[in-house]
Amino acid sequence: MKEAKYHKKLPDGQIKCLLCPVGCKLKEGEEGVCMGRKVIDDKLIATNYAQVVSAHVDPIEKKPLYHFHPGELILSVGPNGCNMFCRHCQNWSISQQKQRTMTMMPEELVSLAEKENSTGIAYTYAEPFIWFDYLMDVCPMAHEKGLTNVLVSNGYIHLKPLEELLPHIDAINVDVKSMRDEFYKDVCEGRFRVVKNTVERIVRAGKHIEITYLIITDINDSEAEIKEFIDWLAGLDNTIPIHFSRYFPSYKMNKPTTPIKTLNMAHAVAKNKMKYVYVGNTYIEGTSDTLCPECNNTLVNRSGYFTRVVGIEDGKCSKCKSKVDFVL
Repeated sequence: MKEAKYHKKLPDGQIKCLLCPVGCKLKEGEEGVCMGRKVIDDKLIATNYAQVVSAHVDPIEKKPLYHFHPGELILSVGPNGCNMFCRHCQNWSISQQKQRTMTMMPEELVSLAEKENSTGIAYTYAEPFIWFDYLMDVCPMAHEKGLTNVLVSNGYIHLKPLEELLPHIDAINVDVKSMRDEFYKDVCEGRFRVVKNTVERIVRAGKHIEITYLIITDINDSEAEIKEFIDWLAGLDNTIPIHFSRYFPSYKMNKPTTPIKTLNMAHAVAKNKMKYVYVGNTYIEGTSDTLCPECNNTLVNRSGYFTRVVGIEDGKCSKCKSKVDFVL
């Protein structure tokens, strides 16, 4: 059994988890809300260590990451559980319920990635930060073998463990769900400022980051909120790729599917300040390919998950020779 990092013993004998802001206080035999940590024999044990609920080889664009090794495949694995409780969760069957897992020790996972000729390992599907103890063992091992480490996350973690993990991470997609604390509280049982701090710290660290924003009808789809979201990101770095995603009713939410006109509005608002803006979970012409911000030359052509790098040479636009914002 692997003892979990980031916790403290309370005067009343309980153990408080310090990995994320949920801050579960647990007695003997009790399990955290993420379903990955449990008090056993007066110790906080990472019961999800090496427990994989799903494993597939995916196009890296599916994460979505459009500017990190475009067109390559990546071994994608995920834990069972999450530290948020989004009413619209797309993967609720593995994030909100217990499912069967398979044991895959760090060396086994790295070996599988090598066998599959993967560019690296993506920790995704459910919330990878709740897998912290596993990641701290797997990620350095993956780097030793020349593999990349990718996270697809809700960003809900304390800064201290984030700082410890960041040196071992190459790219991350953070799902920013709204700019409003009331959204996070009512819909996800979380806090926006934590996610905001996570994104800003990743940017300061110089890590490759892309942002997903699921637009939900009548909840986070106003032009004013989209503008606020874009103003924030543009103030950090206007080259951060943004992925607006179309919402469909799921889990406990039955709001109408996002109208195409709302997605077009968000795309137009974002393009006023950001260089790279995409729309996913639907097809809208002109929102999938990557164009050079300087000369409009097509850099990367995408059709579904079929990707072709067509306009990049030596890290520059093949037409105007300006630097492009890709990790190749």
